[in-house]
Amino acid sequence: MAPAREGSTPLPLRQRRRWLLGLSGALGLAVAAAAFAQWSAGREAERIARALTGGEPARAPVLITRYGCGGCHAIPGAPGADGRVAGPLAGLRERVYLGGVLRNTPENLVAWMVNPRAFSPRTAMPATGITEAEARDVAAWLYAH
Repeated sequence: MAPAREGSTPLPLRQRRRWLLGLSGALGLAVAAAAFAQWSAGREAERIARALTGGEPARAPVLITRYGCGGCHAIPGAPGADGRVAGPLAGLRERVYLGGVLRNTPENLVAWMVNPRAFSPRTAMPATGITEAEARDVAAWLYAH
């Protein structure tokens, strides 16, 4: 039952409480449904990223820290990765080019991380020593987030 309109008789306290309880329950269900949808979309993005890269995104946060990626780049969801020297890596999967020189494909992203100067000799991005397998894990993270 809806609350009373101006000029009408107010609802008894018990009915107002029921109405508010019903409203709060409906809002709670809406929030839970939205949270589930977001969680489900994240799981799907990780599944697709695994298939594209052959990597495991769950291993990436440790690698991002080990190789110092977050010292230069801001990387969504990676603890401490809030660098401002190089471009942020949010939305990487939607970009056309990597480093401004290389078409954005999973293979190119992995190759770029392993040896960026092979594609752009004057790039500021260092060769960190990351292996191809580790680069696949980081690529999966970047494509999933």
